[in-house]
Amino acid sequence: MIYVVDDDYDVRTSLRFLLETEGFDVRTFRSGVALLGSATRSRADCLVIDYKMAELDGLELALRLRRLDVSTPIILITGYPDENIAAKATSAGVRQVLLKPNLEGNLVDCVRKAIDTVGAAGRA
Repeated sequence: MIYVVDDDYDVRTSLRFLLETEGFDVRTFRSGVALLGSATRSRADCLVIDYKMAELDGLELALRLRRLDVSTPIILITGYPDENIAAKATSAGVRQVLLKPNLEGNLVDCVRKAIDTVGAAGRA
C-alpha cells in the first residue's frame, strides 16, 4: 500500500491514478494532519509526501513520523527546488526528493526501489 499526502486535490488524484496504473494499492490523505490522525499510518509500504502543504509541511511530517517510530520509506515531492532540500530531507528521514512536474517514471521507479529495499532488509 502506498500512501500519498498532498493538499492539492488534482495532484493527489493524479498521483493516485499514476500509481494505481502501475499496479499499486494507493490511499490518499489531504494533509499531514490527516495522515497523523489515521490509525493506519504505519501500515504503508511507502509514503509519497508533498513538501509544501498548508497545515504541516512534508519535512515536518517526516520528522513527526520518525519520532513515532514509523520506519516506512518516505519520498518527498516538491515543485520548489531548494539547494538545501536534500540535506534537510535526509535529516528528516526522507529517502528521496523528486521535483514536480516530471514525476511519472521517476516516482514509480523510486517507489519500487523503496519497497524492494525494505523487502530485502526484511529477508536478510
